[in-house]
Amino acid sequence: MHEGYLNLETLWFALIAVLWIGYFFLEGFDFGVGILLPFLGRDDVDRRILVNAIGPVWDGNEVWLIVAGGATFAAFPEWYATLFSSFYLALFLILAALIFRGVAFEFRGKGTHPEWKRWWDRAIFWGSAGPALLWGVAFANILRGVPIDANHEWAGSFLDLLDPYALLGGATSFLLFALHGGVFLTLKTDGEIRDRARRAAELLAWPATAAVLGFLTWTFIDAHGNGRVAPVIVSVAALAAAGAVGRLLRVKLDGWAFLATGLAIVGVTATIFLDLYPQVMVSSLGAANDLTIWNASSAHYTLTVMTIVALIFAPLVLAYQGWTYWVFRKRIGREDLVEQPNTV
Repeated sequence: MHEGYLNLETLWFALIAVLWIGYFFLEGFDFGVGILLPFLGRDDVDRRILVNAIGPVWDGNEVWLIVAGGATFAAFPEWYATLFSSFYLALFLILAALIFRGVAFEFRGKGTHPEWKRWWDRAIFWGSAGPALLWGVAFANILRGVPIDANHEWAGSFLDLLDPYALLGGATSFLLFALHGGVFLTLKTDGEIRDRARRAAELLAWPATAAVLGFLTWTFIDAHGNGRVAPVIVSVAALAAAGAVGRLLRVKLDGWAFLATGLAIVGVTATIFLDLYPQVMVSSLGAANDLTIWNASSAHYTLTVMTIVALIFAPLVLAYQGWTYWVFRKRIGREDLVEQPNTV
């Protein structure tokens, strides 16, 4: 096989992995805030604070998902087609949840009746909790394997996606994102709600660490049996980062705690992609049916053009998103909202 072609395939597999890592790191705390909304928000002002904490950035964070999907479609169309046919119902549920969640952010402040706001608050919670769980289920299945036949077509049912390993992956992502969101709120809010967020994060730290330990251990055992083992240092770093969060919060090193939750998410996601390579989807019906970076990729010319476009526009997008976070870096407290019109 042509060496340049091989390098481009590997490059785009790595770039797609980076896009998913960025998405889970950024959208992870959005999901976490949405999951914690009914537990930390004791009145409407509290809930407005929580919504405003992610209000300026949540839609920008979702761009990472759009770009990851677009890059997969362009670089590995066979992967994209098989993925969407295999996980059709799960992905439909995720997209529906994300749509209702986005609508809830926009419509919550359009009415003043308490019941109106309660319904949209529920949409934010379920629109955050559903994807937080299902993304973990999906990626656990991609790594462990789903029934794909010799034509790279789905040969199973939705229930095939709900095995114990996949459910553990879903629990891990759910708990990590909830923890990530709680720690984010210690950096973004002030006053009593910040204290509540820290207590919630401290309570979530140990279950999240236990889930990471269980998932990475099971992943290592499976991958070792299949001859695909990611560098152990990546998994160990992810586990150590998750385990450090509770201690960092207790000594009120909130910034370091946020970095630790982020590193845990990065480490778990990187472990999945490193164990997966050079496959992009594993078939539970036999290795001959696996999709790899070679049999699922686009032509060399397509990958070359995509690489040039990415080199031009990726730095601009990253700079713009970094600027957005800098502009909206201020903490939010009750005093910032109680005198303002009820718009969120």
